[in-house]
Amino acid sequence: MSKLLLSYYGDDFTGSTDVMEALASNGVPTALFLGIPDEAMLERFKDCRAIGIAGTSRSETPQWMDEHLTPQFKWLRSLDAPICHYKVCSTFDSSPRVGSIGRAIEIGKALFEQSVVPVIVGAPQLKRYTAFGHLFAAYQGRVFRIDRHPVMSRHPVTPMDEADLAAHLSKQTSLHVGLADLVTIRAADADERIDQLAAAGETILLLDVDGPETQAAAGHQLWRLASKGNAFVAGSSGIEYALFNVWRSASLIGEKPDFATPGKVDRLAVVSGSVSPTTERQISHAKVEGFDCVDLDPLALVGENAGQTLDAAVATGMASLKAGRSVILHTALGPSADRGGDIDRIPGARHLLGQALGTILRRLIEQENLCRAVIAGGDTSSHALKELRVEALTTLLPLPQTPGSPLCSAHGGYAPTNGLQIALKGGQVGTDDYFAQIRAGRAS
Repeated sequence: MSKLLLSYYGDDFTGSTDVMEALASNGVPTALFLGIPDEAMLERFKDCRAIGIAGTSRSETPQWMDEHLTPQFKWLRSLDAPICHYKVCSTFDSSPRVGSIGRAIEIGKALFEQSVVPVIVGAPQLKRYTAFGHLFAAYQGRVFRIDRHPVMSRHPVTPMDEADLAAHLSKQTSLHVGLADLVTIRAADADERIDQLAAAGETILLLDVDGPETQAAAGHQLWRLASKGNAFVAGSSGIEYALFNVWRSASLIGEKPDFATPGKVDRLAVVSGSVSPTTERQISHAKVEGFDCVDLDPLALVGENAGQTLDAAVATGMASLKAGRSVILHTALGPSADRGGDIDRIPGARHLLGQALGTILRRLIEQENLCRAVIAGGDTSSHALKELRVEALTTLLPLPQTPGSPLCSAHGGYAPTNGLQIALKGGQVGTDDYFAQIRAGRAS
């Protein structure tokens, strides 16, 4: 893989496709695997310039990370890419117990044997901004500090109650967290200032990004620090957006490619575990567009009679598809329908729920020979997609108006899903007509 510019591990599946879309859209052919591939599968993508692994660490414990991230990071390091990115959500939601970004950085720092780990969270393309170490995110046309964000401050698993990212990380790691703020990164002597921060023992170094100027400057620092032996980095897809400036200036990548639109399908199947108000609006809009919307009881899907409940859900979905209609099977319709408190009383129930939704979708695909499908919800996607027996993804159609939720092509040895067109949509991602847009196979 001598052509590689970057390798990465995504802490959930929707975030992983977000990076893949950003790379592919900017002229960096990318393959995303659902685990460490065998040599034959890797060989199929030997001409790619970026390689990723879609993971589930966003919803896992630090103990799980110790066991599972270690071999994944070792494999990624063996690819010898100039940059290895631990990709997290641009809202940075995490906690010491679930999805600990701090623990993941500790593991990566030790395996890559480096002195400092650069971190970029700001991604203006996604309307995420960092200023003096504080994170801001847009919602419904307004920008909120993340601890006042109408959705992320109330996330059902990892609510963001701290906007100061250094303070947030300090609860998850004993590593010292430093900051290259807007003043530092814009300074004429930024290289020297940042080297001083690294030499002073700032073992995690946050880099502010609030717009094109600071994004370009942050990309320069990433590439420069990597050349000094600090290949392992962490952050949102703001990492890639920052690096594009450097790569293009150095003629390492060319112009942005064109993607052909795949066109409309007559039927689309969707499963959703999202409780986001964004997804709620999308489901409501899809109903107006002729989708059948099926309410599933999440507790029944992980309870004693889960098998019967799953069979009933498949039968209901089949009825809609056989009638020529698209169908959305969802476990919640907005925050008011969130059953998270009850679900969390059952050990492992969130993972089981994602797996159940994936099984429902696979059976619908198998029995109705569907060629396109959607999984909604970041944590849901991470566990549901594995049930589709997919081994790798590539970008089929980026969605420039709603980056982070592309239509992908699935690859693997299982015939019903090899070649499947699949979109993985995070809870906060997409316009109200997202599901109709995916059914139509159009970029906007």
